[in-house]
Amino acid sequence: MAKLGKRTRAAREAFAGKEDLSVAEAVALIKSTANAKFDETLEIAMNLGVDPRHADQMVRGVVGLPNGTGKTVRVAVFARGPKADEAKAAGADIVGAEDLMETVQGGTIEFDRCIATPDMMPIVGRLGKVLGPRNLMPNPKVGTVTMDVKQAVEDAKGGQVQFKAEKAGVVHAGIGKVSFDDAKLVENVKAFVDAVAKAKPTGAKGTYMKKIALSSTMGPGVSVSVDDAASQ
Repeated sequence: MAKLGKRTRAAREAFAGKEDLSVAEAVALIKSTANAKFDETLEIAMNLGVDPRHADQMVRGVVGLPNGTGKTVRVAVFARGPKADEAKAAGADIVGAEDLMETVQGGTIEFDRCIATPDMMPIVGRLGKVLGPRNLMPNPKVGTVTMDVKQAVEDAKGGQVQFKAEKAGVVHAGIGKVSFDDAKLVENVKAFVDAVAKAKPTGAKGTYMKKIALSSTMGPGVSVSVDDAASQ
């Protein structure tokens, strides 16, 4: 068995026996032990009572975090003509049409969010096998297939986070940097949980939000009270 480092041992000891904390308590604990050499991300994982294999139990949505993510998001936009110009003016990092499709097909994906105007979807649709597994496929349900590319680019750059339930019914996302003030991280956590709560699908039965855990990029996780996280 590999020997644990001093930092890892100290973090585990600090977390030992602690569970179902309030969001504020969990954030304070995580910040006190996040001592990596970079600004770690505060990550949230929610275990939901859904089976995403069924269409009426899929959980998917988007939330604009009140204090942003602290991450620089690279945005690609599939558009032509005036809409391409609009995307560039709004700050999109990559804008194109067939040329961008060929770049992606060639294996070069230098963006974190992909937006497309509706008329571009026949082109973007060819990239489903490439963009889909990376959760980059534009989708009207989360506002990434739209004619309002200016707003979509600004939202993506301003701290908007997409979420989607994985096979086991788990939703995971980065929702800020540990260098943020405690109060700002608490706000982000509650905004994210609220968005997931509002995205409850019609087919969900029984307990919807089963468990919520927070962690830093390099640190252990701690469970938080679902009631506290869901309160506003």
